Amino acid sequence: MASTPVLRRVLLAGGGTAGHTSPLLATADALRRRDPDIEVTALGTARGLETRVVPEAGYPLELIPPVPVPRRPGVELLRTPGRLREAMKACLEVLDRVQPDVVVGFGGYVSAPAYLAARKRKLPLVVHEGNAVPGLANKLGARFTPYVATSFPDTDLPHARYLGLPIRRMISTLDRAALRAEARATFGLDPDRPTLLVTGGSQGARRLNQSLAAAAPAFAEAGIQVLHIVGPQGEAKPEVPVGGPPYVVVPFVSRMDLAYAAADAVVCRAGSNTVTEVSGVGLPAIYVPLPIGNGEQAHNARPVIDAGGGLLVADAALTPEWVRRAVPDLLTDPDRLAAMSAAASHLIPLDADEKLAALVFEAVR
Repeated sequence: MASTPVLRRVLLAGGGTAGHTSPLLATADALRRRDPDIEVTALGTARGLETRVVPEAGYPLELIPPVPVPRRPGVELLRTPGRLREAMKACLEVLDRVQPDVVVGFGGYVSAPAYLAARKRKLPLVVHEGNAVPGLANKLGARFTPYVATSFPDTDLPHARYLGLPIRRMISTLDRAALRAEARATFGLDPDRPTLLVTGGSQGARRLNQSLAAAAPAFAEAGIQVLHIVGPQGEAKPEVPVGGPPYVVVPFVSRMDLAYAAADAVVCRAGSNTVTEVSGVGLPAIYVPLPIGNGEQAHNARPVIDAGGGLLVADAALTPEWVRRAVPDLLTDPDRLAAMSAAASHLIPLDADEKLAALVFEAVR
């Protein structure tokens, strides 16, 4: 009788931004909760967020050359096949050294060579697509395996199973009301004022930073305080009246559970990780999709918008004038905020980390 395959080592491929690294780390944690003896290795590139967050989370990281795919014809596009071969060769070396029982990919620059290498070594493959509109790497990977998971219900991929997006336990188990007093004290905020959170994601967003900071006097006049996360390279210079409500500017927040708990509403991008976390904790949101790419961010936010849990504003429309006109009215309307919070809560699954971990075990079996 043939023995049942045992899961001992897993290679998780994904990097670049928090949209790839956050679900990767959430899945790694879920796998280790199922079996603390599982060896989890992450695969990334030297240019991404993974070089910091993966070691901080306690997981080993292997690096391969990135394979960016230009969206327009040109010299860089002609170089793509050579770069892909180079990255695949490096990935094969990682596979032969790490000896994983399964490869799990989350899309992005690092995943396409990982999918090709896993296929060449005849390893089980699991693909997770974070966005509502799939990227090129995952369109490729989904052709090689029946184990394909999506974050949103209508993502068009072969064999797709709607599981949701794996997010950190500190977020999926967050009780905003219970943590609010501690959260506001942590950031030096007033315990009782209406509070707006502004965040452009792990890298920040210039449009959000400029337009929201320019509206600081209007927030002060309405009695609204602001926690503004500008990003590692971003900046905001709000003109805050002396003695007015706090307007706190920080470059980065490692405890986003505290940032969410401090807020009554958020202005943010609409990456899959942001949409899942914000709606999952029931935080009313003004989503401002990134105006580049294939339009996936607007699609990510659509289920929440349709349910009444958020507003959608085009990047070009997020002017200081629009912010002054619309945002203070929302923050000072408790009934409207409560209705939006109720509509957003539990709309998107918060147990995708456990479900994806189970799918990884299924692929190996």
